[in-house]
Amino acid sequence: MINISSIKMHMYCPMSLYLKTHVDTNENEKYNSYLEIKNLKIDIQDLMQKNIRKIKRQMNLDEIEKILSQNIYEYIKSTTESMNSSDIHLTPEQVDDINDETYFNIKTLSIKAKKAMTILDKDGFGITEMFFPNCIYSYLIKDSQLELIGMCDKIEIIDGRYYPISIKSSNPPIKGVWDQDAVELVANAILLEEEFDTEVFVGFVDYKKIGDRRPVVMDVDLRKSLFSVIREVKEIIENKKLPNVKKNPKKCMNCEYENLCEKIS
Repeated sequence: MINISSIKMHMYCPMSLYLKTHVDTNENEKYNSYLEIKNLKIDIQDLMQKNIRKIKRQMNLDEIEKILSQNIYEYIKSTTESMNSSDIHLTPEQVDDINDETYFNIKTLSIKAKKAMTILDKDGFGITEMFFPNCIYSYLIKDSQLELIGMCDKIEIIDGRYYPISIKSSNPPIKGVWDQDAVELVANAILLEEEFDTEVFVGFVDYKKIGDRRPVVMDVDLRKSLFSVIREVKEIIENKKLPNVKKNPKKCMNCEYENLCEKIS
């Protein structure tokens, strides 16, 4: 069964998938850090959702921001300290990035919430679903016929329709989304269709670093590209096919498999 994480890795660099599958036997600390940071950001979203219910339409922006921030920075501090005392070691730069991103998101939400309360004449409780729809986090889905399994970061359910959401901490492209993000999203969309007997027409990528949500239409071409990638992934994982890739200095410099790759190539 192919994991969506393998598809993502292949889209980034097929050689990294080969090395991880057939050469590297050590636990991937970088990947574990990534998962823990993503879980922390989901928890921050939950805290913001609880806090937005407390704000009132007569409050000014400073008051709104103060309430939205309640318990959040303390939670970040305690959680990151707990990570660092275990096997997950975050750099000071990573912690700073989390705090900076949270500060930006709270500022943005404060402005949007104030505007919504003024226009709709409602308090925070009445506008919560505008910013935090009914959703499911970190939902594991698999389909034995498709031989596909993956964890969807977030599923929003609005008027009976299901919308897969990918949460990214990376910088987005100038327009649209990265190809690997689109393919990951359509993989989750197809699994959702099978799991809930529904149709998924659009999903979203949340680029948290800039607080931007970008839509991805689940069209025929994108679905075809997914199955093409799945075939390539199977060749690497099951048949140990060594991929032929062109080196990208920017990607290679940040890749944990750079030294292994140089030995093979």
